[in-house]
Amino acid sequence: MASVFLRLMSALFALAALAISPVFADGAFPQRPIKLVVPWGAGGGTDAIARTLGLLIERDLGKPVNVMNITGGSGVMGHQTVAMAAPDGYTIGLITAEITMMHHQGLTKLSGDSYTTLGLVNIDPAAVQVRADSPYKTIQDLVAAIKANPGKLKASGTARGGSWHLSLYGMLKAMGVDPLTVPWVPSMSNNAALLDLVAGGVDMVAGSHPEARALIDAGKVRSLAIMDDEPSKLFPKVPTLESATGTRWESGVFRGLAAPKGLPKAVEDRLAAAVKTAYESPEFKQFMDSRGFGRVWRDPKAFADHMAKVDAESGALMKSTGLVK
Repeated sequence: MASVFLRLMSALFALAALAISPVFADGAFPQRPIKLVVPWGAGGGTDAIARTLGLLIERDLGKPVNVMNITGGSGVMGHQTVAMAAPDGYTIGLITAEITMMHHQGLTKLSGDSYTTLGLVNIDPAAVQVRADSPYKTIQDLVAAIKANPGKLKASGTARGGSWHLSLYGMLKAMGVDPLTVPWVPSMSNNAALLDLVAGGVDMVAGSHPEARALIDAGKVRSLAIMDDEPSKLFPKVPTLESATGTRWESGVFRGLAAPKGLPKAVEDRLAAAVKTAYESPEFKQFMDSRGFGRVWRDPKAFADHMAKVDAESGALMKSTGLVK
């Protein structure tokens, strides 16, 4: 009789544990809103993609997904907010290519290894933009002016040592120009850099065509070249760098969703599944295609491998261009 009682009590305790565990109870995660951190300012490409994904993930999980722009420290603050959050699934982030660069500069110890990867969703090539009334009609005109006026022409696009910074400096290096002859003006987002360009604060901006699209369409900005092996989907008449100059240099950015290290496996799997469902949705495809964003999927492991590869390449480029010692 005692053994029957003990078995009954054990079964009841097991059921109670399952009932209160958000990890093991089917459908119990999430039980409250999720925070989706964007490490860059509102209005840029990262912000736009995050807000679209947030709505789709919210639909899947059945709880609000609140996008929060946490800027500062050349992207460090937002990336750090994600990495340092409680590993319970209630804080995730749309991390960007800068995570493979910041630690090389000594800004943080964070790297791609600091996260639980959930899926890469986007890769966009870099392009070079100038004002519509700029005297530089081609990329050759711009590079010639840089050579003739070292230190005079200013560039922007993101934080110092960020993706677009490396894209431009790598391009100049590949073309035989000292990258450090172009002063870099840090910005909180590519959108902010483009507005500075239009206002006359800088002479060129490195960034993606989706981010520059509105100002290009409005006739305020002109794109000179794209750093890819194929013409732009949005602006096919803009030449590739190689076709315009003979220089083969390709560069761009990636964006993917991640969470803190140490997530319970059930929570990790649920979030990763929601990210993939959002990526595969017709709404996300339509949004990305309409904005010209590159829609590229990498599963959690492939995303981690991609970050490791870019990290090694970024470190080598930063050292060779004098951005770090």
